Amino acid sequence: MDLGLSDRVYVVTGASRGLGRACAEQLAAEGARLVLSGRDEDALNATAAALGGSERAIAVSGDLSQPGIETCLVAAAIARYGRLDGALVSVGGPPSGTAMETDDGAWRLAFESVFLGPLRLARTVANFVSHEGGSIVLVLSTSVREPIEGLALSNGLRPALAMTAKTLADELGGRNVRVNGILPGRIDTERARSADAAGGRPEEVRRANEALVPLHRYGEPLEFARPAVFMLSPAASYVTGTVLAVDGGMTRSL
Repeated sequence: MDLGLSDRVYVVTGASRGLGRACAEQLAAEGARLVLSGRDEDALNATAAALGGSERAIAVSGDLSQPGIETCLVAAAIARYGRLDGALVSVGGPPSGTAMETDDGAWRLAFESVFLGPLRLARTVANFVSHEGGSIVLVLSTSVREPIEGLALSNGLRPALAMTAKTLADELGGRNVRVNGILPGRIDTERARSADAAGGRPEEVRRANEALVPLHRYGEPLEFARPAVFMLSPAASYVTGTVLAVDGGMTRSL
């Protein structure tokens, strides 16, 4: 299937590693041009070079929780490639902790990084997409549909952003700007492997986690990137205001 992504331009955040990088690689493979963002400047530059250099991807380092980075990313896309067609917005998960023990300061910091930063970027992208319309995909979490033990910040903020994405889809549909969310389950990234190793028994923890997944394995980053890129693309032109779980069937709710 031709996804219609050739020479379209997307901002991709969290692009230096993990799910963001996997999505950037898949977008580039489909012919898109990219503005990559993340906090690790060296890793980001290496990713841009690996994707073909400035003809295919440029790097703009920054922290999405800091106001103003969203304007820089959009301006860079238009200045370098002459158009903007959407964004894949991925940010790292907030720290673990319970609702009872997490203090107000941690909630405020997580709100800036997990909720407000992505929202600012989504609004800015929506205001500057090409006349053909555009697509925004927010990488969320399965905590949108059911709480994850020990992740109170994610349990509180990810569902809020998902419902805000739904609201944006309602508001922007008349301009042919689509807004969707995607919910990764257990994907075999560096972050997932680090979490498994935290207790000192990574193989045992991984086997226990895999037992919770109906497919009995972790997903590969590419298995997440393919549906994410499809949702970004013109091939998904009648899909908006929805969330898609890419979790091997792990989520027990509809």
